[in-house]
Amino acid sequence: MLTNTPPPVKANAKVNLALRITRRRSDGYHNLSTLFQEIDLHDNLWFKPASTLRLTTTMPELATDESNLCTRAYNIFKKLISSPPAYAIHLEKNIPVGAGLGGGSADAAAVLKFLNTTWQINLGIQALQKIAAEVGSDVPFYINGGTQGATGRGEILTPLRLPGNFVILVVVPLVAIATAWAYQQFNPTDCKPPYEFDDFTRGKRIHWELCENQFESIVFQHYPELKAIKFRLQQNGARYAALTGSGSALFGVFDTAKEAQSASQNFSAYQTFVTRPVLR
Repeated sequence: MLTNTPPPVKANAKVNLALRITRRRSDGYHNLSTLFQEIDLHDNLWFKPASTLRLTTTMPELATDESNLCTRAYNIFKKLISSPPAYAIHLEKNIPVGAGLGGGSADAAAVLKFLNTTWQINLGIQALQKIAAEVGSDVPFYINGGTQGATGRGEILTPLRLPGNFVILVVVPLVAIATAWAYQQFNPTDCKPPYEFDDFTRGKRIHWELCENQFESIVFQHYPELKAIKFRLQQNGARYAALTGSGSALFGVFDTAKEAQSASQNFSAYQTFVTRPVLR
């Protein structure tokens, strides 16, 4: 950790409470319809004035060049200002990598928001989201976080408020799944219409029965262990369980932290997190 610096900036993970793939685009990407939920599992970022950008992490195998979204976000944003003061960034990784929990996107958004304030550029939310979309598909969501429906590549956002309280148990297998690979396996004939996001909260309750993740039909076929984890979450009392993103992490929704903690004891072979949704 860097010393003599202000407190760290938190970058929260997310889960996809629901996810459909709606269209393959002419540019090779896919449109989706998804319900993002920010959770309180988080990375920490420390910023310290420096002569030039320097990114370090607690995960030695994590690249720190332009392939890291933090570096990419920094380099895109610095084009908005002449001779901006530089920062060394130290990233404490707590969010598992390659698990569909959005850690890289969250870290990048944290960089954008920090620089927007510190460099006194003071862009509004929509302008910041537009820049975030240049960094990566999930990054715009993290500018506001909370609960949001997303369409397009994830950059068209609809803020939502879910009624009621719930706790999320995240289970992370020792498998990393590349999102690009998962999309390559997807058959375009299986595209579905986008969600009507208001349907999830009709009647002032969460309609978990409407939720699904279309990546499960692909990922479970190649990784049956993940399908078994979903089934075990349901057996252990989850009112809803699913893959997040393209995986490999899965999550179960529970009414109370006590229930989630109790269920987590049945997944001792895996890394687990009992988390709460972050509401904005």
